[in-house]
Amino acid sequence: MTAWAAVDGAEDHYLALPGANVVATDALLALRDNLVDVITARAMMCVHGDAGLGKTLSVNAALRALAPADVCRVQFRARPTPRDIRHVLFEALGIGGSPPSRPIEFDALLKDVLEERFRVLVCDEAQWLSRECFELWRHLWDDRRTNIAIVFVGGGDCYRVLRREPMLSSRVYVWQEFRRLTPEQVLEVIPAYHPIWADADPADIAFADAHAGHGNFRA
Repeated sequence: MTAWAAVDGAEDHYLALPGANVVATDALLALRDNLVDVITARAMMCVHGDAGLGKTLSVNAALRALAPADVCRVQFRARPTPRDIRHVLFEALGIGGSPPSRPIEFDALLKDVLEERFRVLVCDEAQWLSRECFELWRHLWDDRRTNIAIVFVGGGDCYRVLRREPMLSSRVYVWQEFRRLTPEQVLEVIPAYHPIWADADPADIAFADAHAGHGNFRA
């Protein structure tokens, strides 16, 4: 296992850890292949799993290699409303002027902009989204004029909301779950992750994982 030399994602690491590498884990390689399919199909994808397993880092690293000029990222720290999503997209897409006051006009403006060229819309922390918020994303994606792929990244809540709504789940092209590293994967991945572990005794790495990491990459 070696660092993934195709991308430079040091800033994506938790707390911007100096010297950390993006490591080509099985999950990252699978995600890259899935994103190729999603981008080609102009589709929607859901990347889900517990916190600290590398979902956001992997999506950022893969898209930096696949579509560096086409990515528009939005993120929420609390439960947003559809109005919040419209305004965040307005800012993220760099639309000038004042936002429309009426939802129907706002949606029409967003669709006009999303028709201009292809974009990958990445919605991080998607576990905060309600059914109504997911429906807004679906509404934008369903419009024949828009030229977009959408990647939802979040915890189990976003998976459950999407799965229990047939109108939403039927439109998700790929579901990918991130899981904890196995003890065997930890011993393969961690030495390539950071120089401090490069020459460490495997027994020390296994001890650290068993008592602190528990297969969680961030931990």
